[in-house]
Amino acid sequence: MDSFFTLDSSNLTIHMVGIGGISMSGLAEILMRKNVKITGSDINQSEITEKLKSMGAVIYPSHDPQNIKDQSLVVYTAAVNKDNPELVEARKRGIPVIERADLLGAIMDQFKESIAVSGTHGKTTTTSMISSIIIEAGLDPTIHVGGILDLIGGNTRIGNSSWFIAEACEYKNSFLKFRPYLAVVLNIDEDHLDFFKDIDDIRHSFEAFLSNVKNPGFIVLNMDDPQTKTLSKSLARTVVTYGVNTPGVDWTAENIAFKNGYASFDAIYKNEFWARITLSVPGSHNVSNALAAIAACHCLGVPKNAIVRGIEHYKGIHRRLEDKGTVHNIRVMDDYAHHPTEIQATLSAARALASGKLICIFQPHTYTRTYELLDDFSRSFALADTVVVTDIYSAREKDTGLIHSRTLTDRINLQTGNAVYISKFEDISDFLMENAQPGDLVLTMGAGDVYKVGEIFLESRRSQSLVSL
Repeated sequence: MDSFFTLDSSNLTIHMVGIGGISMSGLAEILMRKNVKITGSDINQSEITEKLKSMGAVIYPSHDPQNIKDQSLVVYTAAVNKDNPELVEARKRGIPVIERADLLGAIMDQFKESIAVSGTHGKTTTTSMISSIIIEAGLDPTIHVGGILDLIGGNTRIGNSSWFIAEACEYKNSFLKFRPYLAVVLNIDEDHLDFFKDIDDIRHSFEAFLSNVKNPGFIVLNMDDPQTKTLSKSLARTVVTYGVNTPGVDWTAENIAFKNGYASFDAIYKNEFWARITLSVPGSHNVSNALAAIAACHCLGVPKNAIVRGIEHYKGIHRRLEDKGTVHNIRVMDDYAHHPTEIQATLSAARALASGKLICIFQPHTYTRTYELLDDFSRSFALADTVVVTDIYSAREKDTGLIHSRTLTDRINLQTGNAVYISKFEDISDFLMENAQPGDLVLTMGAGDVYKVGEIFLESRRSQSLVSL
């Protein structure tokens, strides 16, 4: 892959299967800035694909062997099956075929100060916090983040320096293709059990990821997480540690206080006061994320004032407790949480923001995750007054009849008795029209398209207001 960056990029054409994905589209932008010609295919046309078209990419609305002509390279996402007709055609023509992570790893190799943020939860937020700090320091980084960050006008920023910041996803061992200068491990939890055997298998994968960190280089670990703490014992090199509840770490937080759900804390480095930090994003989980970002940037010699300003100026990312609007004093927010641990952290943060009831609209993400973690999901919604469970978002999977949202609803009701199953988004909006009251917070939650429920409800409420005038 390195040769693709040393040759004349204007002679290269790369085809990207699944180009509309958040990561693939960002990589397409980076490559186009290097004068690489981009073609791609995606069955879902979106604002992302329209933006890429406006930049000069040729995008096909279906996966068709005729889309493969004389491209130099074909890249595909982990969600694409190996028998995809475009991949079959590329191999038939002798065109090199690689996975998205290989491409990201090759791009990362071009940057001296490369930062890869890993973990089951919090990757996008922590990557974005680090990005905010590095931009504040004037270091002009290239950024590749798994969400829409207003600070950079999307999910990708093209810089002109040796700094590169990216997420490192463990699914299908994608992050084993990365060789960062600094790696962060936020936490290790059971997830993606359609690929991993169990928690030990997942931890071993993270261990292999850290073995790829450049030497000399840096590793930043969260010692509050039991699996990460176990992992730290097997590492030969020195690591920088952080934690809110673990003694003896390099970085910790003391004197944590909350105002309207937003935390302030003393950042403590090696048992000495370092700075008072006030966050602009809600939730106690973001204290831990902030410590990770602070520790990482401090390792790399970023000035203290830039770290403090960058972390305090960070306003959040789309689909992470994103404020969608308020109507009749009913606030609507949206969050990407789709794992039991994330759900509990998000509901805890949302609970502090609600003056009335907290109504959660949950869309489970993938049949495998819902089935494998059913008991954990059933215990995750205690902080919500009402939970509306809608149909499972299948993503890359097919429905085999193994699990249904009604089953999850029943299990939640055995625990807390606060759940109802509603399939159609319009019907959920009608439920909210009847049940949501001024002061309530409606939180749509999941990694699929559940955010549309909030938008439908807000529009319905506003239309109702106009009719009553």
